[in-house]
Amino acid sequence: MTTARRTRMSPQARRDQLIEHGLQMLKDRALDQVSVEEVAEAAGVSRALLFHYFESKQDFLVALTTTQSQRMLECTEPDLSLSDPLEIARASLSAFIDYVSANRSAYLAILQGVGASDPAMRKVADNTRAVMAERVLNLADLLHLQRTPLIELAVHGWVTFSEQVTVRWLRDENGVTREALIELITQSLPLLATMASGVKPVGN
Repeated sequence: MTTARRTRMSPQARRDQLIEHGLQMLKDRALDQVSVEEVAEAAGVSRALLFHYFESKQDFLVALTTTQSQRMLECTEPDLSLSDPLEIARASLSAFIDYVSANRSAYLAILQGVGASDPAMRKVADNTRAVMAERVLNLADLLHLQRTPLIELAVHGWVTFSEQVTVRWLRDENGVTREALIELITQSLPLLATMASGVKPVGN
């Protein structure tokens, strides 16, 4: 039995509404603890109607993860009006850490919990990393770096490093401030890129 009044919506609006209720639940529970029954009740629809829009609970969870990823990418869009590439990176990192701090349950679940073992979830995470890496690579000219396969490899590694350091910080801050975390990740980028640009191919 639902407690909210059912209203007529377009299919897309109803789907968006269900996702929004799911995202609200993710603020204080793990991804695998989201209840489709509770989501349906909050939206004022039946469980059966929810599965009209999503093939399964897993499909619904992937939709939540995808939406959250899109929102994170939107709020971390590089501010190219800043002249210093490190300031651009620092501003994006600041927004990233604030976003994942506010959504830590879902973020940790995607990277290390139920999401880490699911192919569809991993695809969402991989696509998100690819966008983040491409954003950094687009700053190569400002960093006076030539985009090479080695630089690309280094930047993709830096994105993963940034994630893992942030995960560790979210789990146990160990007295490290938000500002120190941002500075650590930011300053590691030019260092890594400079090292990668100076590495000569084997045999030369």
